[in-house]
Amino acid sequence: MNTIFLSHHKSTRLSLHLPSIFLKILIIGFLINFPISSFSQTSLTPYVNPFIGTGGHGHTFPGAAFPFGMIQLSPDTRIDDSWDGCGGYHYSDSIIYGFTHTHLSGTGVSDYGDVLLMPTLGEPVLTPFKDGNCKKGYASHFSHASEVASPGYYSVHLDDDNLEAAFTVSSRVGMHKYSFPKSEQSNIILDLAHRDEVIASSIQVIDARHVQGMRRSKGWAANQVLYFAIEFSKQFNSYGISVNDAMVQQELMTLSNEHSGKNIQAFFQFNTSNGEAIQVKVGTSAVSMDGARYNLERELPTWDFEQVQTNADATWNYMLNKIEVRGGTEEQKRIFYTALYHCMIAPNAYNDADRNYRGRDGEVHNERLLNYYTVFSLWDTYRALHPLLTFLTPRQDGDFVQTMIRQYQQGGRLPVWELAGNETDCMIGYHSVSVIADAAAKGLKGFDNKEALEAMKASGGQNIYGLPSYRENGCISVEDEGESVSKTLEYAYDDWCIAQMALRRNDTATYNTFIQRAQYWKNVFDPVTGFMRPKKNGHFLSPFNPYEVNFNYTEANAWQYRFAVQQDIDGLKKMMGGAQKFEAALDSLFTTTLKTTGREQSDISGLIGQYAHGNEPSHHMAYLYDYVSKPGKTQALVHQILTEMYHDKPDGLIGNEDCGQMSAWYVLSAMGFYPVTPGSPYYALGTPLFDTVKIHLENQKTFTINAHHATAKDYYIQSMKVDGRTTDTFYISQSMILQGKTVSFQMGSEPKIQPGWVTAPPSAITSNQIAVNPVIESKDAVFRESATVSIQSLEAGSKLFYTTDNSVPTRKSSSYSKPFSIRDNTTVKAISINSKGVQSKVVTAKFLKTDKSWNIKYLTVYNPQYNGGSDLSLIDGLSGDNNFKSGSWQGWWGKDMEVIVDLGKIQTISTAGAEFLQDEKAWIIMPSRVDFQGSTDGQSFTLLETVTNTIPVSEKNSITQSLKASFEPQQVRYIKITAHNYGKLPADHPGAGGDAWIFCGELFIN
Repeated sequence: MNTIFLSHHKSTRLSLHLPSIFLKILIIGFLINFPISSFSQTSLTPYVNPFIGTGGHGHTFPGAAFPFGMIQLSPDTRIDDSWDGCGGYHYSDSIIYGFTHTHLSGTGVSDYGDVLLMPTLGEPVLTPFKDGNCKKGYASHFSHASEVASPGYYSVHLDDDNLEAAFTVSSRVGMHKYSFPKSEQSNIILDLAHRDEVIASSIQVIDARHVQGMRRSKGWAANQVLYFAIEFSKQFNSYGISVNDAMVQQELMTLSNEHSGKNIQAFFQFNTSNGEAIQVKVGTSAVSMDGARYNLERELPTWDFEQVQTNADATWNYMLNKIEVRGGTEEQKRIFYTALYHCMIAPNAYNDADRNYRGRDGEVHNERLLNYYTVFSLWDTYRALHPLLTFLTPRQDGDFVQTMIRQYQQGGRLPVWELAGNETDCMIGYHSVSVIADAAAKGLKGFDNKEALEAMKASGGQNIYGLPSYRENGCISVEDEGESVSKTLEYAYDDWCIAQMALRRNDTATYNTFIQRAQYWKNVFDPVTGFMRPKKNGHFLSPFNPYEVNFNYTEANAWQYRFAVQQDIDGLKKMMGGAQKFEAALDSLFTTTLKTTGREQSDISGLIGQYAHGNEPSHHMAYLYDYVSKPGKTQALVHQILTEMYHDKPDGLIGNEDCGQMSAWYVLSAMGFYPVTPGSPYYALGTPLFDTVKIHLENQKTFTINAHHATAKDYYIQSMKVDGRTTDTFYISQSMILQGKTVSFQMGSEPKIQPGWVTAPPSAITSNQIAVNPVIESKDAVFRESATVSIQSLEAGSKLFYTTDNSVPTRKSSSYSKPFSIRDNTTVKAISINSKGVQSKVVTAKFLKTDKSWNIKYLTVYNPQYNGGSDLSLIDGLSGDNNFKSGSWQGWWGKDMEVIVDLGKIQTISTAGAEFLQDEKAWIIMPSRVDFQGSTDGQSFTLLETVTNTIPVSEKNSITQSLKASFEPQQVRYIKITAHNYGKLPADHPGAGGDAWIFCGELFIN
């Protein structure tokens, strides 16, 4: 191994005489995947401000990155995994802990921050703090006044040691330059334990300039593997290695064996003259240390920092020049090109320069024609980022699709939210199918449609996250899966995407299956309220408040999922009662003055009424007025969002960047169009922000948009021409873009609409129409004497049939005409046959008769989000499960649970208990103790027993526990049960400082 590395070292020395040749090879190799168009380029990187999004809740980072590169070399100002530290840096901070080589761009969950280096002076200290003081550790204060950031470059002055630090990158190698004063103790610290939990790590000093190692960690990605190779521009005089807080080696010029442990730090010490720069190159790989060394040698054989920076800048300039804008303000151009820059940070290269990569099966693969990637934030990026890349970087997007297919073939699943070769299962849906369908619809090459359809069908056939309930019942019920409404809606859209690919493949059977599933959104639509509502036990869950943020929706409320039917907007209009009522509902979305209630959700930001631009489910909704022939309303709203919710400053993003989605919305909308329905080759029109936009395509053609007389007030489209010919079809197709058409708009100060104008692309499901499920209702699912059951059809002209013996209803079953009574445990099943003879799915509702004459009084009222279904939930004899979102739990937030059970008469009891849930991620903690008190009159209570919880707050798994008390037999009628809230969550908890929840599912009294 030493010999191999020294051989690499010799080639590095040779390369010092030929830096320009090697760098030309590097940039040409990159541009092979981005063919050079014939357009002339201007210098656009000065328009990029990498600090946009580093403040507020944008969660971006300011450091050096390469387009879609493996390395993101940036400062870390957060040592923890706090929400606003997801990118490793926040503009409000004043301390830098070091510089790490991997960062996530705008996510809502923390990870990465791998392989920290930090320059220091004096006696080396291997922790960021000492005695609680960063001045006694390797961390340093800094000032934003000394920071400089541009595409592919970052520099900063480190105040505590008066050092200059500068950074640049290639795709797989980070380059550091540290300028020291005169000193015999100029240090570079290496910390492998920084940020997420280390499972295993190792380090080996090869010689006085070369170090290598690996790091395997557990964070958002449960098993991230990273190898690294470090090369210094100058020999260090001495070094030290600490393993698990013990110095295992500190010798002068003595090569080390490999040292392993979970907590490894090292220092490398140099003699420096005043102003001397020590440079460091770090290559990384997910495959092997050989791969990390190969990447380092292949991509950066030179020590010419300025030339490497120039190369990074030139590469970014080429990428930014793919879109040329004229007009607008200088600030708008900075916002635009920074957004375009953020659109090309992720996904990130995950294969080495020799095309080796670690697949989802954990094995090493090599495919000569494939660039393999990671970081697929698909719930976010399917909406705008990937559609943008279909014409901006089609070969790249084709490789993204091919990567997804390989992940299915090697790991059994298309990615949902894939990170560093791990499926995090963060967010919902299976939106890989959207990216694939969109790429196919828009003519991208480089992947096999047959293989793609196989992988897409497999996603829809999984038995996880409510999919079995969805397939069998036509929607997901609250008791079957949390976030049931959002999952039903997003699965339905994804199934439409699968149907489109099946249609492309002439697979009629698959098309018929999935185009029907694409309509399952109808089964959660309530025509009375006009909202998508959760269902439980066969009926719509009550009480219902569309403003309430709860776990029936994903990071949203009913308002923000009301229009989540991109695949069938015509069908949604019909269900809402026609275009006028649809328009009125849209008006209400944007104009309501009532605020969100319920669970605190930081992602819900950028509100216009209940439209939340800071989170992805709302992103298409401003464009929906196009679909009711009111494009002026779309144009006004899009202009408002463009000008009010994006700014040229650190807090210039209204929500998380989310790996390019927030920026892609801006890029597309500023050009004047948006993909409301990815998977369709069309774009709805908004309003262009610039006088002229030129998109320079890889096929050597240029698509042009001209907005004549566009001003800050003249943003309404008056007319549209394509290649000089007037058109009444007001939307854009992918073929228009790829053919290099010229679209010209005449702009004005008032909205305009003419009879015959087609203002929106098609969005309708016209074949294989389903019948909507009926609703089975009763006042109580648990009753004492009898219950009255009614069945309602949600489609006019439908007939209803039902059974009460648990058998499957058919057209020969009892025909429903009026409500009926039940007096025993009963399972009611019902179907609807619509006017076209199509049968719905079977709807099931279970009703339980209890022989208990108990009543319950709530001294502290449960949170309305978690009501267990009724006030009798705690005494209905039904236990909860490990899923806090299942609807079977009652929850108290930040206060004790205190209830009194009335047994109806004085009885002898000897045991009492209560069932509780703990789920660390949801801040649900076992009560610290439970007091059981008895009374005969309901006024004067005597303590029967206290039971103390034994499950630690640090328990990470979701777990249920019954806390039961046994005591001498007592004559009582009333039992008071007080579960004491844990209180504020401890410092090592993900929700540190927040209030704990208590979740109770059932009470037991014998």
